[in-house]
Amino acid sequence: MPGRPHVLFLSLTLALCALAWLAPAGRGERIAKANVSNTAPLGGVNLETVYSGASLVGVDREIAVARALHAKVVRVGVPWSGLEPLGPNQINPGALTVMDRLTSDAAAAGIKVIAMIESSPCWASSAPAPLLRACKPGGGSSKASSWPPTDPASYAAFTAYLARRYGTRLAAIEVWNEPDQANQLYFAGPEKPQRYAAILRAAYPAIKQASPGVSVLAGSLVGSNGVFLRALYAAGIKGYYDGLAVHFYSLTLAAIRATREVQVTNGDTKPLWLDEFGWSSCWPRYRIQQEQACVTAQTQARNIIDLFRSLARTPYIASEVIYQLQGSVSENFGVVNANGTHKPAFAALSRALVSPFGPASPVTLSLRRHGGRVLASGSGPVGDYMELEAFQGSLLRYRALFTLNRFNRYSIALPRVLGSSGLQVRVYQYWAGLDEGAQRSI
Repeated sequence: MPGRPHVLFLSLTLALCALAWLAPAGRGERIAKANVSNTAPLGGVNLETVYSGASLVGVDREIAVARALHAKVVRVGVPWSGLEPLGPNQINPGALTVMDRLTSDAAAAGIKVIAMIESSPCWASSAPAPLLRACKPGGGSSKASSWPPTDPASYAAFTAYLARRYGTRLAAIEVWNEPDQANQLYFAGPEKPQRYAAILRAAYPAIKQASPGVSVLAGSLVGSNGVFLRALYAAGIKGYYDGLAVHFYSLTLAAIRATREVQVTNGDTKPLWLDEFGWSSCWPRYRIQQEQACVTAQTQARNIIDLFRSLARTPYIASEVIYQLQGSVSENFGVVNANGTHKPAFAALSRALVSPFGPASPVTLSLRRHGGRVLASGSGPVGDYMELEAFQGSLLRYRALFTLNRFNRYSIALPRVLGSSGLQVRVYQYWAGLDEGAQRSI
């Protein structure tokens, strides 16, 4: 139809995603900035999962390193199957000793603990009979453990026990891990939203009765399209949590914004706890690790600073907890290498936690003529969609929505029909807005 935008191309790749069109005259919306906060979110780092037989010296070392980073919070996985493996109220003393040591060390260092409680013991699991027959109490890796409990009250009783024991040494108890994850590794079985909501509705009052000052985190979501979250609202989760945990590794800022929109639409004002996010410095040895694009050690460090600083003044973000403290042979997400040496990310995280309100990386833009058209290229801060707008005089003639590549760079060839002169081009990140963008003429 006359006067409507014409779609020129649509490409979605790991390196670059762009949606572009010739824009009609007078079209050029501005991105409104959100309200800002003068208090930065709780910043911290993910630690290893608590398990029986873990080295207490290793626990001491992890908390000491977290303290050196200036972390205010650490997140740790606490497998229910490992702490209560044989039956209700039968606590494994070895695993409990490790948890006691971790919370004690953390409290002495001025650090709070987010305890993420997952993994059903064999005796509580709702897994099918063949999986239950193969389940070994305390084994921790049984497929039956990924199934939620048959009776949510059993999970609620265990979380209440931890809340009573550790009280406000805990920043929060996170109810399970990634129930919307498609791989079935954490929350298996049918009717996931309904079964997760039942666990949450049982755990929340039990935890609050045991220790009212401990926050309860719902969600632990990896999906940002809102489908699972809307299903949770339909299942009645509102009123049964103090914050919504999210785990966003790709387009983190865009995912946070989309999730917040779903919250607001459903009358939910609880804060978001971004307690898993990060980048693996596995480039150039690998291209992909744990479904995430590998980056260089320098890019990982820069991304950490940029993400923390982008979120520092966001009033509905309560916590930012990077994944993770120490890497391993198979994962390079840590700010410390498997051998204990510091990566560039270590200094970057320390800097971000000490000075969260500094500027993120600027958006850059350069223009050059190439083959009868204009080539726009540059870089920007990690985490969100970018937009390019090209003007002829005061008329907006072209717009492209795109993402940066793994090294936070872009290159876009403008359509030939625009010519190679008389153009004003601007590029900006949605999260930061037009004021933080770049503009050039050719």
